[in-house]
Amino acid sequence: MDSFLDGLLAFIDAFGWIIIVYMMVIIGFYLFLLVVSLVQLRRSYKLDENEPYEELLEISYTKPVSILVPAYNEEAGIYGSVRSLLSINYPEFEVIVINDGSSDGTLQTMIDRFQMVPVRKVIREQIATEPVRAVYQSRLHDNLFLIDKLNGGKADALNAGINLSRYPYFCSLDGDSVLERGAFLKVIKPILDSNEDIIASGGSIRIANGCRIESGEIAEVGLSDKPLVIMQEIEYLRAFLMGRVGLSRHNLLLIVSGAFGVFAKYWVVEAGGYKKNTVGEDMELVVRLHRMIKERKLNKRIVYVPDPVCWTEAPESMKYLRRQRNRWHRGLWESLWAHRKMIGNPKYGSIGLVSLPYFLFLELLGPVVEAAAYLLMLLSFILGGTYLEFALILLALSILYGSVLSIGAVVLEEWSLQKYPRVRDVLSLFFFALTESLWYRPLTVWWRVEGLWQLIRGKRGWGDMKRKGVSA
Repeated sequence: MDSFLDGLLAFIDAFGWIIIVYMMVIIGFYLFLLVVSLVQLRRSYKLDENEPYEELLEISYTKPVSILVPAYNEEAGIYGSVRSLLSINYPEFEVIVINDGSSDGTLQTMIDRFQMVPVRKVIREQIATEPVRAVYQSRLHDNLFLIDKLNGGKADALNAGINLSRYPYFCSLDGDSVLERGAFLKVIKPILDSNEDIIASGGSIRIANGCRIESGEIAEVGLSDKPLVIMQEIEYLRAFLMGRVGLSRHNLLLIVSGAFGVFAKYWVVEAGGYKKNTVGEDMELVVRLHRMIKERKLNKRIVYVPDPVCWTEAPESMKYLRRQRNRWHRGLWESLWAHRKMIGNPKYGSIGLVSLPYFLFLELLGPVVEAAAYLLMLLSFILGGTYLEFALILLALSILYGSVLSIGAVVLEEWSLQKYPRVRDVLSLFFFALTESLWYRPLTVWWRVEGLWQLIRGKRGWGDMKRKGVSA
C-alpha cells in the first residue's frame, strides 16, 4: 500500500511539473503575440488615421464584390441584416442570400420584405451542391438575389452562392450580422494594394447584443448586461486583436471567420470550394488554400485587418453557447486531421512548422491540459503539505493565462479601435476580464473537451442554435 501511494505521489509530482512547463510555454507564446499585436496595431493605426478609404469609391480598379449570406432558420434577423448590407459604402456589389432549406419563415420573409420574384438565371456549377429549387431577384434592389435550395449545410449554401455570383471576389457573411458602413472598403483595401498577392482578407467580429441598431446599422455601440455575453466579447477581443493580428503579421493565419471574410473566387474554386463534411468549413478552406499556395510555390498571402467590424449575435444562454463551443472545437480537430500531413512538414514552410503545430498543441490540446490542471489543483489542495505549492503555482498560472491576457486584449482595444464610447462599458470589460479564470474559462474548457469526446463518439453536425435577432 505504501509503495502504491509513493508511486502515486511521484506520478503527481512529475505530471504536475509537465503541466506547469506546458502552461508556461503557452503563456510565453501568448505574451509574445500580445507584444507583436500591440506594435502592429499602433503602427497600422498611425498610418490609417488619415487613410483615404472614401477615395476607393471612385477608383476604377476597386473590385466588385459578391456578398454571400447563407441562411438557415434566420427569420428573426435576416431582414435587418440584408437591409444593412444594401446600404454599405462600396461602388459595385451584389447580395446573394442562400436559403438552405429553412424550416421557418426565412424564405417568405425575404420574398415579402424585398419583393423578390423568380427569375431565370444561369447558374454555372463550378462546385457541386444540393439542388437549387429557384432563384429570385428583388424588384426594389436589382443587386439583391435569393437562392432557394435543398438543405445541405452552410458549406453547401456558400458553394451555391459562389456558383451564382458574378464578381471576382466574394464575401461570406452570417445571416444574423450587421456590417459597419465602411467595412468593405477597409477589408478589401489590402487586396487591392497587394496587386492580388493577397487572396483572402478577414475583418473583426464583435458582439451586437447590447448595441442599438436602427435601419440595419449600428446607431450606438453598447455592452450587454448579461455576464455570459460580456465574457464572449472579451473572448472575441482576445482572439482577434491578440491572436489574429500576431499570426497575420507573418502569414500564419489559418482562420478567416465565416462571419466576415473576403476571398478571391478564382482561388477558392481552384481549391474545390467549401468542404461539406466538416463543421469548421471556414478554417478548413483557409488551411487548404495555404496548402495549395505552398504546393504550387506561389507568393500569396491571407491576412487579417482589425478595423473593419462585423457585428453579430452571441448566444445568451449556456445551452447554446455550450453547443457553439464544442462545435468549434470539433471543427478545429476536423481541419487539423484533414491536413495532418502538413503538420511539422518543412515543405509547407512556416504553416507546417509553426502555425499548424500551434493550433494542434495550444488550441486543440490546450483545453485537455487545462482540465487536467484543474483536477491536479484540486487534488493538491486535498493532499495539502508540500502539494499546496503545486496548487498555488497552478492557480497563479491559470489566472495569468486567463484573466491577465484578457485584460491585455481589452487594453489593446482601448488603445487602438476604441469602439466603446462609454467609460462604464470599458470598466465592465476590465472587471469581467478579472473574473474569467474563476468561472468562465473553466466552463469553456469543459465544453471544448466535451467537443472532443463527442467527436470520439462519432457526433457530427451543427446542432440547433436559437436566434432572437439583433437587427432592427
